[in-house]
Amino acid sequence: MALQGSRAPLEFGGPLGAAALMLLLPATMFHLLLVARSEPARLLGLPPYLPGLEALWSPGALLLWLTWLGLQAAFYLLPARKMAEGQELKDKTRLRYPINGNPIYDFFLGRELNPRICSFDCKYFCELRPGLIGWVLINLALLVQEAELRGSPSLAMWLVNGFQLLYVGDALWHEEAVLTTMDITHDGFGFMLAFGDLAWVPFTYSLQAQFLLYHPQPLELSMASVICLINAVGYYIFRGANSQKNTFRKNPSDPRVAGLETISTATGRQLLVSGWWGMVRHPNYLGDLIMALAWSLPCGVSHLLPYFYLLYFTALLVHREARDEQQCLQKYGLAWREYCRRVPYRIVPYIY
Repeated sequence: MALQGSRAPLEFGGPLGAAALMLLLPATMFHLLLVARSEPARLLGLPPYLPGLEALWSPGALLLWLTWLGLQAAFYLLPARKMAEGQELKDKTRLRYPINGNPIYDFFLGRELNPRICSFDCKYFCELRPGLIGWVLINLALLVQEAELRGSPSLAMWLVNGFQLLYVGDALWHEEAVLTTMDITHDGFGFMLAFGDLAWVPFTYSLQAQFLLYHPQPLELSMASVICLINAVGYYIFRGANSQKNTFRKNPSDPRVAGLETISTATGRQLLVSGWWGMVRHPNYLGDLIMALAWSLPCGVSHLLPYFYLLYFTALLVHREARDEQQCLQKYGLAWREYCRRVPYRIVPYIY
């Protein structure tokens, strides 16, 4: 008989919070898509119209979506691909047997950590390929449509496309690094990740390009240069922090990280306490947020709507940071407390 004390604490507000998010997230995505096309483009205003059910169903669109997923799945299963060994999972690779679960909560977070069909890992496949590449293609389609409407894409549209293409290209180039993320090692594959990867990412993250198509913004070359510098700083922090962490995990004796100061833990692993990870506990999140600001700035400051991604991503990363802190405290104990004492700031130095 399973002991109740062994059950993991519920996240996201438990079943009630999970049910609310499953309703709120799709509604928010549709709201953003509708208001981006409206004249006032108010983030907090009601859409000027609600499409009928016939406008929400298209056999051609469904066929295109299934074709896109099938194409990405075929690429995923190509025999000539690099194989990478993932991190030790929270279940220590042992089978888990669900007991007394809540169907709403389990549907939201997912009962299976890594559901597979033969060698096809459903969660790992969805994590990057269909949604991220789809995001870039939607951006590109919006750029082409702007060129058809106005003769050429605007400088603001070029910047948004370029910045986000760099971000997606970086993720795909360093695809192996996703194996160490919370999504892969901790979260199950349920509504949260499936909807997030396949719908929320491509249609919500392309919000700036959608806004610019319907609300063109003038952008001086000098301001564009400043925005490019902001994005470059964010990317430098983001890539530097992630590369340092991944290099250390693979080989602590690598000359690039061998001189970094560490804290030993009871698990045998080492915690970096210098370099990027001695500045704040999540320097990659800081770089992410700086880039998010740069993606929104080409849209001007007259509307709040293009800054939804920055606001949402700030809330997401603060919440994810809190979850990560709790897991690290449980895993590393006193070593993690010492790390927090040595590195007191979580994401933004001297602020948070």
